[in-house]
This record gives sequence, structure tokens and C-alpha cells, in this order.
Amino acid sequence: MAEKQSAPKKPKPSPGEFIRQVRTETSKVVWPTREETIRTAIFVFIMMVILSLFFLLIDSIFGAVVEWLLELA
Repeated sequence: MAEKQSAPKKPKPSPGEFIRQVRTETSKVVWPTREETIRTAIFVFIMMVILSLFFLLIDSIFGAVVEWLLELA
């Protein structure tokens, strides 16, 4: 059998170095504007309502079919 060669492990950074790396990465983040956040929240709410109604319809249809099948039995 072939032996797996593991990559050499990197040493863990010190807590101070870790915090510096986190700050560097956080500064690269592009934060959404207030308008983008509101627009996205409205879109999510609308999609939630549409999907809720869709699944309510599907559930009602399946419920009616099951009731009809149970009446036949």
C-alpha cells in the first residue's frame, strides 16, 4: 500500500499575530450599504412569503389527496 504523505504542519500563530491577521482580513471585507441591506431584507421577506404560500398550497393538496385515499379505504 502506498503511504500517505501529510503536508508539513504550519506552526500556530501567536495570539497577537492571530489578531493582526483577523484585523487585516476584516479590513478587506466590503460591507453593504444601508440601502443594500434594506433592499436585501425586503427581497428575503417577499421570497419567504411566496415560498410559504407555495408550501401551504402543496401541503393542502397532499392533505386533500390523503383524505380522499383514506375515505376510499
